[in-house]
Amino acid sequence: MRCVLLRKFLDRLHPAFDKGGRLEQLYPLYEAIDTFLYTPSDVTGHAAHIRDGMNLKRLMSLVIVALLPCFFMAMHNTGYQANYAVAAGYGTQLETWREPVLAALGLGHDPQSFLDNFVFGALFFLPVYLVTMTVGGMWEGLFAIVRGHEINEGFLVTGALFPLTLPATVPLWQVAIGISFGVVIGKEIFGGTGKNFLNPALTARAFLYFAYAPEISGETNRWGEGVWAAADGITGATPLGALATAPVEAAAPTVTALTGLGWWDCFVGYTQGSMGETSTLACLLGAALLIGLGIGSWRIMLGCVLGVVGMAGLLQLGSAGSSNALMYIGPHWHLVIGGFAFGAVFMATDPVSAAMTDVGRWIYGVLIGVMTVLIRVINPAYPEGIMLAILFGNVMAPLIDYFVIQANIKRRASRYGA
Repeated sequence: MRCVLLRKFLDRLHPAFDKGGRLEQLYPLYEAIDTFLYTPSDVTGHAAHIRDGMNLKRLMSLVIVALLPCFFMAMHNTGYQANYAVAAGYGTQLETWREPVLAALGLGHDPQSFLDNFVFGALFFLPVYLVTMTVGGMWEGLFAIVRGHEINEGFLVTGALFPLTLPATVPLWQVAIGISFGVVIGKEIFGGTGKNFLNPALTARAFLYFAYAPEISGETNRWGEGVWAAADGITGATPLGALATAPVEAAAPTVTALTGLGWWDCFVGYTQGSMGETSTLACLLGAALLIGLGIGSWRIMLGCVLGVVGMAGLLQLGSAGSSNALMYIGPHWHLVIGGFAFGAVFMATDPVSAAMTDVGRWIYGVLIGVMTVLIRVINPAYPEGIMLAILFGNVMAPLIDYFVIQANIKRRASRYGA
């Protein structure tokens, strides 16, 4: 009954927003609400068209579903790390508006309590997500009104990806600036969804990384210096950050010896880092869904893995005598530390900014994997290489596709004697 009444209410409002109505300029806002709640009324009705159940709205919704494991780990692991900070005696800087909320819910700071960890982590993650969606949605709506086109569902994915790439203690005003840059400069000035050549979420993350490096890289740790070493032996920096500055005292140091973290810890995601990027397991669950539904390119994902394994293996072979700890790290570690899995599954496979041809996707994926390891190892100033590697791949994608297509044309011309 309520659905019928809401449908009738929206139908009564439609003439005011339709062409010639007094609120015509605000039609994109009306259309966004209408199509979010109900299936669009304009559908294909003739056999001349190819019908497919996978429209843009459904595609973007399924990407959000694939991101749910990362959302879960973003809240659970953030609360887990923060509760250890409180247990170690560094809780004074955490006693903000979150403490009364926890008290009202009857929760505390027990790092062994799933509910304590999840709710406390949500109190860090949800404000970042809400600011992202509010500010980014405002820019999307403004450009839609000015251009007179519909609000595209693509922003729902950008708004979901961006918060997952940020640290838990990022200031909210930086979140607003970052998503504004990503939406306006990374997408809208090129014409909006489908016309951007860079991934908007990564563009926003890169802007913050270079504009506010201490806050984004974790060098400014508002949870207290040395807290993780004091709490259960967990290292203070992210695994890649710790490895980039670790002294090499042994002939072949291990990640566990340098950071105190096991491979399984990094695979599951119980490490410091950006909120939604730490869990390779969560990313693999999302990858299975994207590949199974034909949304994400398995060629790009596998190409990224092959690029990382090959480049990391070559550098490890030549690591003898090096003072760079990252040179000794095996390929299996590069796959689980940092945000590689998240970038390879959700960022590199962006259908707009990635390569379009099948052969091009292999080349594009391998290029990103190789560049990721090179940036991590050769330039320790940027220990997390996947972000820059994907942006580099985005820039190169049109050129890769061009040469692949030209090679196909020459091959066909030669085959048929043209």
